[in-house]
Amino acid sequence: MSTNSTSVAWLTQESYDRLKAELDHLSGPGRTEIVARIEQARSEGDLKENGGYHAAKEEQGKAEARIRQLTQLLETAQVGEAPADDGVVEPGMLVEARIAGDLEQFLLGSREIAGDSDIDVYSEKSPLGAAIQGLKAGDATTYTAPNGKNISVEIVSATPYAG
Repeated sequence: MSTNSTSVAWLTQESYDRLKAELDHLSGPGRTEIVARIEQARSEGDLKENGGYHAAKEEQGKAEARIRQLTQLLETAQVGEAPADDGVVEPGMLVEARIAGDLEQFLLGSREIAGDSDIDVYSEKSPLGAAIQGLKAGDATTYTAPNGKNISVEIVSATPYAG
Protein backbone atom coordinates (compact mmCIF):
# COMPACT_ATOMS: atom_id res chain seq x y z
CA MET A 1 0.00 0.00 0.00
CA SER A 2 1.17 3.50 -0.81
CA THR A 3 2.45 5.69 1.99
CA ASN A 4 2.06 9.02 0.19
CA SER A 5 -1.06 11.17 0.32
CA THR A 6 -2.68 9.50 -2.70
CA SER A 7 -5.73 7.54 -1.66
CA VAL A 8 -6.30 4.04 -3.00
CA ALA A 9 -9.74 3.20 -4.34
CA TRP A 10 -11.07 -0.34 -4.39
CA LEU A 11 -12.67 -1.27 -7.72
CA THR A 12 -14.17 -4.44 -9.09
CA GLN A 13 -12.64 -5.69 -12.33
CA GLU A 14 -15.87 -4.66 -14.11
CA SER A 15 -15.64 -1.11 -12.72
CA TYR A 16 -11.97 -0.89 -13.67
CA ASP A 17 -12.69 -2.09 -17.23
CA ARG A 18 -15.60 0.37 -17.62
CA LEU A 19 -13.48 3.30 -16.40
CA LYS A 20 -10.51 2.24 -18.56
CA ALA A 21 -12.78 2.17 -21.63
CA GLU A 22 -14.06 5.66 -20.76
CA LEU A 23 -10.49 6.92 -20.36
CA ASP A 24 -9.43 5.33 -23.67
CA HIS A 25 -12.35 7.01 -25.46
CA LEU A 26 -11.82 10.42 -23.86
CA SER A 27 -8.08 10.47 -24.47
CA GLY A 28 -8.43 9.14 -28.05
CA PRO A 29 -11.52 9.65 -30.23
CA GLY A 30 -13.21 11.95 -27.71
CA ARG A 31 -10.25 14.32 -27.61
CA THR A 32 -10.06 14.34 -31.43
CA GLU A 33 -13.80 15.15 -31.73
CA ILE A 34 -13.51 18.12 -29.36
CA VAL A 35 -10.44 19.50 -31.17
CA ALA A 36 -12.34 19.22 -34.47
CA ARG A 37 -15.31 21.16 -32.98
CA ILE A 38 -12.96 23.86 -31.68
CA GLU A 39 -11.33 24.20 -35.11
CA GLN A 40 -14.75 24.32 -36.82
CA ALA A 41 -15.99 27.01 -34.42
CA ARG A 42 -12.71 28.97 -34.70
CA SER A 43 -13.15 29.13 -38.47
CA GLU A 44 -16.49 30.91 -37.97
CA GLY A 45 -14.79 34.20 -37.11
CA ASP A 46 -14.74 36.50 -34.08
CA LEU A 47 -13.93 34.37 -31.04
CA LYS A 48 -15.27 36.92 -28.50
CA GLU A 49 -18.86 36.34 -29.57
CA ASN A 50 -18.55 32.76 -30.80
CA GLY A 51 -20.74 30.65 -28.49
CA GLY A 52 -19.84 27.39 -30.24
CA TYR A 53 -16.14 28.03 -29.74
CA HIS A 54 -16.54 28.83 -26.03
CA ALA A 55 -18.80 25.80 -25.48
CA ALA A 56 -16.28 23.52 -27.19
CA LYS A 57 -13.39 24.97 -25.15
CA GLU A 58 -15.40 24.44 -21.93
CA GLU A 59 -16.18 20.86 -22.97
CA GLN A 60 -12.48 20.35 -23.66
CA GLY A 61 -11.60 21.57 -20.16
CA LYS A 62 -14.12 19.21 -18.56
CA ALA A 63 -12.89 16.27 -20.66
CA GLU A 64 -9.25 16.97 -19.77
CA ALA A 65 -10.16 17.16 -16.06
CA ARG A 66 -12.00 13.82 -16.32
CA ILE A 67 -8.98 12.30 -18.12
CA ARG A 68 -6.72 13.43 -15.25
CA GLN A 69 -9.20 12.10 -12.67
CA LEU A 70 -9.54 8.71 -14.36
CA THR A 71 -5.79 8.40 -14.92
CA GLN A 72 -5.06 9.05 -11.23
CA LEU A 73 -7.86 6.72 -10.09
CA LEU A 74 -6.84 3.84 -12.35
CA GLU A 75 -3.13 4.21 -11.48
CA THR A 76 -3.85 3.88 -7.76
CA ALA A 77 -6.88 1.56 -7.84
CA GLN A 78 -6.83 -1.72 -6.02
CA VAL A 79 -8.64 -4.10 -8.37
CA GLY A 80 -10.06 -7.29 -7.06
CA GLU A 81 -12.97 -9.38 -6.10
CA ALA A 82 -15.79 -7.97 -4.07
CA PRO A 83 -15.10 -8.08 -0.35
CA ALA A 84 -16.00 -11.27 1.50
CA ASP A 85 -19.65 -11.62 2.42
CA ASP A 86 -18.81 -11.72 6.12
CA GLY A 87 -20.99 -8.82 7.24
CA VAL A 88 -18.02 -6.59 8.08
CA VAL A 89 -18.30 -2.98 6.90
CA GLU A 90 -15.48 -2.22 4.46
CA PRO A 91 -15.06 -0.55 1.04
CA GLY A 92 -17.20 -2.25 -1.59
CA MET A 93 -19.97 -3.13 0.85
CA LEU A 94 -23.60 -2.11 0.57
CA VAL A 95 -24.41 -0.96 4.09
CA GLU A 96 -27.81 -0.66 5.71
CA ALA A 97 -27.61 1.43 8.85
CA ARG A 98 -29.82 3.37 11.22
CA ILE A 99 -28.30 6.85 11.21
CA ALA A 100 -29.73 9.26 13.78
CA GLY A 101 -32.82 7.05 13.84
CA ASP A 102 -33.34 6.91 10.06
CA LEU A 103 -32.78 3.68 8.12
CA GLU A 104 -30.42 4.35 5.20
CA GLN A 105 -28.72 2.20 2.59
CA PHE A 106 -25.48 3.27 0.90
CA LEU A 107 -22.30 2.02 -0.69
CA LEU A 108 -19.03 2.45 1.20
CA GLY A 109 -16.20 3.25 -1.19
CA SER A 110 -15.71 5.15 -4.43
CA ARG A 111 -18.49 6.79 -6.45
CA GLU A 112 -16.91 5.10 -9.46
CA ILE A 113 -17.84 1.63 -8.16
CA ALA A 114 -21.52 2.54 -8.35
CA GLY A 115 -21.30 3.62 -12.00
CA ASP A 116 -24.62 5.03 -13.22
CA SER A 117 -26.51 3.79 -10.17
CA ASP A 118 -28.26 6.43 -8.08
CA ILE A 119 -27.24 4.82 -4.81
CA ASP A 120 -25.69 7.09 -2.18
CA VAL A 121 -21.94 6.57 -1.76
CA TYR A 122 -19.80 7.46 1.25
CA SER A 123 -16.04 7.40 1.14
CA GLU A 124 -14.31 5.27 3.75
CA LYS A 125 -12.43 8.49 4.61
CA SER A 126 -15.62 10.45 5.34
CA PRO A 127 -16.56 10.92 9.02
CA LEU A 128 -19.34 8.30 8.67
CA GLY A 129 -17.20 5.89 6.64
CA ALA A 130 -14.27 6.09 9.05
CA ALA A 131 -16.56 5.55 12.05
CA ILE A 132 -18.27 2.41 10.75
CA GLN A 133 -15.38 0.58 9.06
CA GLY A 134 -14.86 -2.81 10.65
CA LEU A 135 -18.27 -2.88 12.35
CA LYS A 136 -20.83 -5.70 11.90
CA ALA A 137 -24.61 -5.94 12.08
CA GLY A 138 -25.79 -4.97 15.54
CA ASP A 139 -22.71 -2.82 16.26
CA ALA A 140 -23.33 0.81 17.14
CA THR A 141 -21.14 3.89 17.35
CA THR A 142 -21.29 7.66 17.12
CA TYR A 143 -19.34 10.00 14.90
CA THR A 144 -18.91 13.74 14.67
CA ALA A 145 -20.46 15.22 11.54
CA PRO A 146 -18.82 18.17 9.76
CA ASN A 147 -21.35 20.47 11.49
CA GLY A 148 -19.98 19.35 14.88
CA LYS A 149 -22.99 17.26 15.90
CA ASN A 150 -22.52 13.77 17.28
CA ILE A 151 -24.59 11.31 15.27
CA SER A 152 -25.48 7.77 16.32
CA VAL A 153 -25.14 4.90 13.87
CA GLU A 154 -26.25 1.28 14.19
CA ILE A 155 -25.25 -1.20 11.50
CA VAL A 156 -28.19 -3.30 10.27
CA SER A 157 -26.35 -5.21 7.53
CA ALA A 158 -23.32 -5.12 5.23
CA THR A 159 -23.24 -7.14 2.02
CA PRO A 160 -20.92 -7.01 -1.01
CA TYR A 161 -22.12 -4.49 -3.60
CA ALA A 162 -23.12 -6.21 -6.81
CA GLY A 163 -23.51 -3.19 -9.06
